[in-house]
Amino acid sequence: MSVPKVILLTGIPGAGKTTVSNALASRFERGVAIEADWLQEIIVSGGLWPDEEPHDEAERQLTFKAQNAAMLADRFTGNGFLPVIDDVIPGTHRLGIYLEALSSRPVALVVLAPPLEVALARDASRGYKEVGETWAHLDAEIREKLDGVGLWLDTGDLSVEETVDAILARLDEAILDR
Repeated sequence: MSVPKVILLTGIPGAGKTTVSNALASRFERGVAIEADWLQEIIVSGGLWPDEEPHDEAERQLTFKAQNAAMLADRFTGNGFLPVIDDVIPGTHRLGIYLEALSSRPVALVVLAPPLEVALARDASRGYKEVGETWAHLDAEIREKLDGVGLWLDTGDLSVEETVDAILARLDEAILDR
């Protein structure tokens, strides 16, 4: 099995990105989980989420968030860690931001793709962050714009451990050709 230097884990809210990225990173001798949303949350004032106005500034911050997550991953990789970044990557534009920033590193893309109703149910059961209904449209967008890119897993019937096992068993399929 080839091991990439950075793993990008994506899917819609409720797909299990944060939980799986933490479990996956823990399987490596030196693994780190980077939750891209955390980088947005640490903005104390002036931060905008993708659905907020002004839209151009919100988009600029999304790009900045992806660049910072990639930069952080690059620094960890350079120090012997394998970072797993969890972020919603709705298409090739955002994926390109990551790939440009990580141009010297082998990158794997894993798309957690449970059925939409499963992701929405998981999102609703979280309690602390219910955003699934707001972002449900991203399911179709990701499926259309990233179709055939990276490793796709229908995790609807898989536990976290089964998902991590499936990723590790098929990690070669996730490594992106550039």
